[in-house]
Amino acid sequence: MKTWRFDAPGQTWVLASDGGIPWTVYWSSALPHGEDLAALAQAGQGDVTGGMLDANPPLSLCPEDTRSFPGQPGLVAYRDDTPIFPKFRETGEALHFRDEALGLSLRFEIATAGDVITAQTVFEAEERLALHWLAAPVLPGPQHATDIIDYAGRWIGEFQRRSTPWRPGIHMREARTGRSGHEHPPFALFPETGATNDTGRVFSMHYGWSGGHRMVAEELPDGRRQIQWGHASGTLQAGTKFRTAPLILAVSDQGFNGTAIAMQRHIRDHVVQWPTPTRPVHYNCWEAVYFDHDLAELTDIAARAAALGAERFVLDDGWFGRRDDDTSSLGDWQVDARKYPNGLKPLIDAVHALGMGFGLWVEPEMVNLNSDLARAHPDWILGPADQIEGRQQRVLDLANPAVADHLFGVLDALLAAHDIDYLKWDHNRVLPIATAAQTDALYRLLGDLRHAHPDVEIESCASGGGRIDAGILAHTHRVWLSDSNDALERTRIQHEAAQFLPAAVTGSHVGPRVCHTSGRTLSMELRAWVAASRHMGFEMDPRELTEDEAQTLKQVTTWWKANRDWMLAGDILRLQSADPSVTAELQRSNNGDQFVVFATKTAAGDQILPRPLRLTGLQRDARYRITLLNRDSAVKLSRGSPALKSGPVEVSGAYLMTHGLTLPWRFPETIWVLQGQRIERET
Repeated sequence: MKTWRFDAPGQTWVLASDGGIPWTVYWSSALPHGEDLAALAQAGQGDVTGGMLDANPPLSLCPEDTRSFPGQPGLVAYRDDTPIFPKFRETGEALHFRDEALGLSLRFEIATAGDVITAQTVFEAEERLALHWLAAPVLPGPQHATDIIDYAGRWIGEFQRRSTPWRPGIHMREARTGRSGHEHPPFALFPETGATNDTGRVFSMHYGWSGGHRMVAEELPDGRRQIQWGHASGTLQAGTKFRTAPLILAVSDQGFNGTAIAMQRHIRDHVVQWPTPTRPVHYNCWEAVYFDHDLAELTDIAARAAALGAERFVLDDGWFGRRDDDTSSLGDWQVDARKYPNGLKPLIDAVHALGMGFGLWVEPEMVNLNSDLARAHPDWILGPADQIEGRQQRVLDLANPAVADHLFGVLDALLAAHDIDYLKWDHNRVLPIATAAQTDALYRLLGDLRHAHPDVEIESCASGGGRIDAGILAHTHRVWLSDSNDALERTRIQHEAAQFLPAAVTGSHVGPRVCHTSGRTLSMELRAWVAASRHMGFEMDPRELTEDEAQTLKQVTTWWKANRDWMLAGDILRLQSADPSVTAELQRSNNGDQFVVFATKTAAGDQILPRPLRLTGLQRDARYRITLLNRDSAVKLSRGSPALKSGPVEVSGAYLMTHGLTLPWRFPETIWVLQGQRIERET
């Protein structure tokens, strides 16, 4: 029997094989070094009893129909309209298996990357065949878990956490919109019974693919469980070589925060390729001017944004073609001479003179029928002519080499002709046909542009959070988490997304006083601090600000600039608030010397006084100085004298994590922000 072992912080994965496809002997918390792997394989063998086959078919990395496997197979393929049933055997090369009779090859690529393990399946055939399903390496579902946690969502309501009990049969989530999706983003958690943010064992998975995908969590008739991930069925074209996206794995005995830290660090330190370490404060003009562009107004807005602390000005939709609304000109990436008679250079020069970088909105994958491009090349459009449109637009077929060459040409020329350091790359409708070829072609296009313009940063936006995953982040540097700039809704979305996404890639902007997606009116203090908990930016009309609002925004922005380097290189830990009306998190520096707590009061509480808020991730034997950064905003109804209202307090990490911080009373729809500094160890 052959065995393999893979280790990452907090987890060990052990495989065994008797000459065929390996199965998982163990995937859980880290095992001691020197563990006898063959003994583990022997110890884990299941029994056979009545009502069963005479032996248990292995739950392998790619379960096979030919072994009487009673569940979902890991491979479904057809040759000449006839299903194939391979029998793979080892080749002598590690994790490489062959069926010589059918001319098929199966290889598993497993590696440790920082705090996670990544795993991919590669399938090759000597003759062309049609692949209906190929799973990334299949893992057993935790036997001591009761629930499957995954995410649903919608436009302006992304990352809605859902919990489903394990039960006999299949729990399946499939995204068939051609992108990773608001509806079924490719993330899932499998907690053991009783797990919390800080305690208990949690298993975490992320399928790093930006197209349609499927997750199957299945409990077999014999009680075993399997978890499969792959491209959505039917999205792969016939061919001879197929590869799944990487499946990213984390396990932690420190609850949901343990796996969150592993996933955040993997995205930040191993997936995103940063052209510059500094994250500038953004100003995006969309919610200030929409399609109504005027050079004098935009120059004035840019000056006001710079005075507030912005370091990059992003010109959003409306600068090209004859783009006065969303019905025309997508595909015509030439500057609108009506709005910019001298081109973009006067605006870019004005922005640079203010000390800001310049960014530009594009949506290259899309086209309006009312465009010069669609009129010239109707055959470049993906899907049938009578398809239902989304946002008045259609999708270009990026898998057509002529389309990809054209898009690279116009974008390359745009970047070469202008001093642009940032692209906001949007994707505002789902695909009419779910095809993996579109995603593969997008990756190639982004890769070619990054190679030609390595200093240009790219943000991935897809009607907000419709395409967020490790696949797109390998080619971009930031995601627009939601089109909602409502600070309360953002608090929830950001809090849930932190289970997988680091602050450094998560854009968050200060929206208008009255939010255009919710109609809610929220204070500048709340809007500014919620934006300051991620990669900060502004997206309101600065001309609407009162003097007090402008002063608050300047103060918060100044604080963010002074603290961004350690915050964006650190970890986000979700706090276990005893009050359900409080959503709180702690962001901790890599060396543990400092942290900041954001505690948002989203609604009225059930009791008069706030319950103490327990912190996490600190050193028990260290002392910390805690400062309530916005204590001056306490209202008159807060009549008592909690210590934090009068100045810093100094207490131990043990106290903060056991008793917790006693916060002053607050109205709903407000936020407390606390900064902590380690000052010494207890003796």
